[in-house]
Amino acid sequence: MKKLILFSFLLVFGISNAQKKKNEPQSIISVNVGIKKYHNKEELNRMQKGELLDLYIERIESLVQTLPYIAFATKPGKTMSTYGIPNTKENRKTLEDKIEGTNDFLETTIEFQKKMLPYSDKSNLIAAILFYEETMKSLHEYNEFRH
Repeated sequence: MKKLILFSFLLVFGISNAQKKKNEPQSIISVNVGIKKYHNKEELNRMQKGELLDLYIERIESLVQTLPYIAFATKPGKTMSTYGIPNTKENRKTLEDKIEGTNDFLETTIEFQKKMLPYSDKSNLIAAILFYEETMKSLHEYNEFRH
């Protein structure tokens, strides 16, 4: 009998906890987005092509997760509520659809990149990585234009 009561309690607690999380505001920009380290050309020249491919993909992910949403946020962790957007079921669904679409796009893009980028020239990879890093750095300056 004690096991049945404990099981019932855990089931009810689990359902109510899942419901709370489902209704909590989600971040507009994924909290997993970010560049661990910025590089210079000399550092990149010393790297193997495989390392460059990983950096390139990481930067693509960061840009795709950030740039389309800079009218709202330039950093992870900001939610709809942060900007006064009502945390309604419809708005949460819209954000969930955005997250799912972005994840699908990234999955396809990364799969393509892993298969095709090994054929690219190392110097082109380095140039692209440096360009993407400069773009990400410029997001910090973007906030100055908003005030």
